[in-house]
Amino acid sequence: MDSRLDVPSPSLNEVIPAGEPWMGVVCKGQYLRIVDLEGNQAVDTLFYNASDTEERYSATDTIRAQGRLYLTVGSRLMSNDGNVMLTITSDTCGRHDTLGGACSAESNTVRYALEKRGMHSCRDNFLMALARADSGLSKRDLPSNINFFMNVPVTPAGELTFADGISAPGAMWRCARTWT
Repeated sequence: MDSRLDVPSPSLNEVIPAGEPWMGVVCKGQYLRIVDLEGNQAVDTLFYNASDTEERYSATDTIRAQGRLYLTVGSRLMSNDGNVMLTITSDTCGRHDTLGGACSAESNTVRYALEKRGMHSCRDNFLMALARADSGLSKRDLPSNINFFMNVPVTPAGELTFADGISAPGAMWRCARTWT
C-alpha cells in the first residue's frame, strides 16, 4: 500500500462536516483526495461523467475489472460504459467497500436502532447534492456508490456484515481522474 501524501497544491481544499453532502467536478489530470479526519468514518461517494451523466461509476464493472471486492492503490474505478474514470494512486487505509451501498433511513434503523430512523442518510445526501446542483438528476439516477474507509466484510457464506471502520484519523485516499 502506498502511503505517500505528497499531493500537489490543491486547487480546492474543503472540510465537509460529517453528514453533509459535497459535489464538484474533477477534470482529467486532477487529483481528488479524501481524508478521514476523525478515524472510523465512511465517505459514500458517487462518480458521474460531467459531460454525459448517463455514464457513471459502476461497482459491478469495477469489481470485474479488478478481480477483487475491495479498492486500494492501483484500483481503476470503472464506468457503466467500461471506461476507467479514476485510478487510486495513494491509499493509507488499504480497503474501501464497493458492496455495502448507501445507507438509507431503513438501513440506519436496522443497524443502529428504531430511534435512528430519522437520522440523515447517505442516500438523502446524494439526493440533496443533486438537487442543490440543479443537475436534472433524480433518485432514478443514483448509481452504485463507493464507501471509502467503510468496513463491510463478506462472510464465507457470501453474506455482507457491517463492522467498525478500519481507518485511523488522518487516513487518506487519493485518485487521479483519467478519462476525458
